[in-house]
Amino acid sequence: MTSAPTSILDASSVPALAGSLLERLRAERIRVHAITNAAAQTFTANLLLAAGGIPSLTVAPDEVPAFTSRSDALLVNLGTLDSDRRTAVPEAIATARTHAKPWVLDPVFVEASPTRLKLARSCLAGEPHVLRCNAAEFAALAEEDATPGSIQAFAKSHGTVVALTGAVDLIADANNVLCVENGHPLMTCVTAMGCAGTALVAAFAALHGSAIEAAAAALLVTGVAGEIAAHQANGPGTFQPAFLDALFHLDPETLVTCGRVS
Repeated sequence: MTSAPTSILDASSVPALAGSLLERLRAERIRVHAITNAAAQTFTANLLLAAGGIPSLTVAPDEVPAFTSRSDALLVNLGTLDSDRRTAVPEAIATARTHAKPWVLDPVFVEASPTRLKLARSCLAGEPHVLRCNAAEFAALAEEDATPGSIQAFAKSHGTVVALTGAVDLIADANNVLCVENGHPLMTCVTAMGCAGTALVAAFAALHGSAIEAAAAALLVTGVAGEIAAHQANGPGTFQPAFLDALFHLDPETLVTCGRVS
């Protein structure tokens, strides 16, 4: 039986950290190279730009090492695995590791394809700083249901941080579990919201040495922006631009006031 999850972090400090990292992202113009799925590319780039970062998106295998090496962080998203992406992903991970760049894995739909699951497990061997997934994806990778204990055990055994997103986001490493309660149901009605938000996790990981704190801070930022946008939008069609506007204008004071982390 998995022991109960533990935590030594101060969850109450995460909203202030999120504000600080967002300000630093805007000042330092962190560059993220995103090998992401075709449906997510535009929104991923726009989210990074709205937050203050700089995106690059090439999936050409002969270009990926150069783009990864000049970036501050790498995002690997397995959503659309054409031949270029299949070749580019291992090249990008190897480059990130060689140059000590933080990288984040988003194993989209690994529960739907044995081939994709095999690739995701190969990527995990490259020790991502953060694995951002949902409950179904985690269950496929871990071969057990997602619970706080199983997520923490998986994080420990793989030397990573697991950021499991859902109605409440659960972020765990070997010693800590954090819960972020911010967000809105409209975020599930827009294609690539989770994929794009993972790019912010990568950007924050480049700014902060604690991957679990960086991941929680990034998910908090996207969740608060989502809540603000939901009050302005009439539905999914107006939610995406409202979200980008909310992210662009988001300030540290709002994050501290609205952030719900435990």
